Amino acid sequence: MITFAVILVGSYLLGSVPFGYLAGQFAGVDIRKFGSGNVGATNVVRLLGKRYGYPVFALDFLKGFGAVKISMLMATGQPPEWNSPETFGIAAAISCVIGHSYPAWLKFKGGKGVATSAGALFALTPIGGAIGVAIWIVMFRVTRYVSVASVTAAVVLPLVLLVTGWRNENAKAIFYFSLCVAAIVIWRHRSNLSRLMRGDEPRFTRK
Repeated sequence: MITFAVILVGSYLLGSVPFGYLAGQFAGVDIRKFGSGNVGATNVVRLLGKRYGYPVFALDFLKGFGAVKISMLMATGQPPEWNSPETFGIAAAISCVIGHSYPAWLKFKGGKGVATSAGALFALTPIGGAIGVAIWIVMFRVTRYVSVASVTAAVVLPLVLLVTGWRNENAKAIFYFSLCVAAIVIWRHRSNLSRLMRGDEPRFTRK
């Protein structure tokens, strides 16, 4: 039980490292005051260009991936009990995404969780992660809206995982994880969805 608590807290702390904010500080800009005001990779790319934005995306991705992999190594290896590697990995994934979206260091105003969720998903199920990225890329190329691509991938992915992973004994747990991620991503994009409905959501442009 102590190990499980350590995983939850450790994953939150890892997820809460605000790489986007730190990149802005390194460039001499508080990115919370410009663009969308978000500390995620998309706003960093818009404001500071790919030189800063791409590394931020990679680091946010690795937060989720690393949290899951480390947590799975700490498990006892007795599936499908609560202390199985898969259960530890899913708990770490959710905690890490929450840490990224609600970091205590920035008054609980963080990123929208897409890159970190993608990293966690790749660690749990590489096939599911690849499908999620493919959905995101297709929707982004069609619409040029990061928000539309992110929300669509978050909504569709649980159904895809349910269909493609039905033979896997951990499919149900991963499906529930994807539902949690979808809820977080949709909630974090609620302002974007409102702007889309009003017709004033900006399409993606890079500095």
